[in-house]
Amino acid sequence: MSDHAVISIDKLSKRYGPTLPYALKDLTLDVHRGEVFGFLGPNGAGKSTTIRTLLNFIQPTRGSAKINGLDIVSDSVKLRKDVGYLSGDFAAYDKMTGQQFLNFMAQLQPLKRKSHLKELSSLFNANLHSRIRDLSKGNRQKIGIIQAFMHDPSVLILDEPTDGLDPLMQDAFYGLVRQRKEAGATVFASSHNLAEVQKMCDRVGIIRGGQLVSESKIEDLRHKAAQSFAVTFAHKIPLSSLRAVSGISKAKRVSDTSVTFEASGDLSPVLSFLAKQGVVSLRTEELNLATEFMKYYETDKK
Repeated sequence: MSDHAVISIDKLSKRYGPTLPYALKDLTLDVHRGEVFGFLGPNGAGKSTTIRTLLNFIQPTRGSAKINGLDIVSDSVKLRKDVGYLSGDFAAYDKMTGQQFLNFMAQLQPLKRKSHLKELSSLFNANLHSRIRDLSKGNRQKIGIIQAFMHDPSVLILDEPTDGLDPLMQDAFYGLVRQRKEAGATVFASSHNLAEVQKMCDRVGIIRGGQLVSESKIEDLRHKAAQSFAVTFAHKIPLSSLRAVSGISKAKRVSDTSVTFEASGDLSPVLSFLAKQGVVSLRTEELNLATEFMKYYETDKK
């Protein structure tokens, strides 16, 4: 556990009964100031259990964690003053309108900037005049996001934050996260959405079966991820010469002069090889991290 991390977790574990398996086991990681950390895993992997434990909604079976230097159990009330939280299945007082609910939440966590609530409501085009029970899931989610961000917390803990949002509102959310990051806020966000993680996060931890199985910078994952190439040459190129180039894999012939292949890591050897050939056309596909992520989701077959 680091004393310099904003969120510092040391062997945090949760078990709901002595005969049941651990829902969370020995989670250890640090998240630093100004970092957006993605907590990635399929449904049931332990993401929400981790978040509920960090906020002391449920108490850990063993292990410990600190947020802003405050213990999640003994200082739970104090630390929440500077934490914005969005639950995975956001619920509010359904007889209230959105405006009434946000005004109520502003009394619990006073706003540092009175104009911020209005700015956020405008950003998400939120319906604040209907009762919450009458709103669609997407509109309820907007209100949940607004209440998490409106008091400008230094730490944001968000469980599946874009669930129910349309693509336009998702982009608005990503922009908001970037603004808070630039202001020095720390964001811990769970997700099972690979595209979301790629767009939003600096670093990602992958959880499966309650255990952290990988922790990487997004840039490192991009470096490892394979990029697809489709190349047409002026003349026939032996597949063996392609396969001999460092970084190239899955080379296949489409026609006498056209091939497809994947390349990962440093592309210099690939580009050097292609520069020496008579290339008629070259098409690449966007880096796809799905393969890198999905290998951690597969159930062990042992």
